[in-house]
Amino acid sequence: MSRIYLLSAVGTAVAFVAVAAWAQTSGGDTPAALAAPEAAASVATLAQGKDIYAANCAACHGANLEGQPDWRRRSENGRMPAPPHDETGHTWHHADSDLFTITKLGLSAVVPGYESDMPAFENILSDTEITAVLDYIKSTWPDRQRGFQAEVTANDE
Repeated sequence: MSRIYLLSAVGTAVAFVAVAAWAQTSGGDTPAALAAPEAAASVATLAQGKDIYAANCAACHGANLEGQPDWRRRSENGRMPAPPHDETGHTWHHADSDLFTITKLGLSAVVPGYESDMPAFENILSDTEITAVLDYIKSTWPDRQRGFQAEVTANDE
């Protein structure tokens, strides 16, 4: 299974690099969304991100990024279950800066006063490790979601 993932990740990385190179030479007619930020992520970074995700995120967000059951309904404790990070969730609706801040400092850093079961990873993961996890998550999305998220990120800057 890991060999299939590695081959898939290599193919994805090569495709992103090719699209980014084409976009730079095509006279600017390509939407900015196609120059996705994860294009720069190496295969090693994506593999590292996948491993870190498995060790730190999968217990709640799912081994396949599927989230917890009924993730749109509050749990008995009044908090929302962990959402999926695949294309069925809403992670791709958020800019890179928000995703990074939520992961590092917790959801309340973006939505003050919001209580969540998700811990802040500030004292657990380095900034580089958080970025690797986010690059891995984004690398799993279909083109439409990746493009939308890249546009949201570009508009956030």
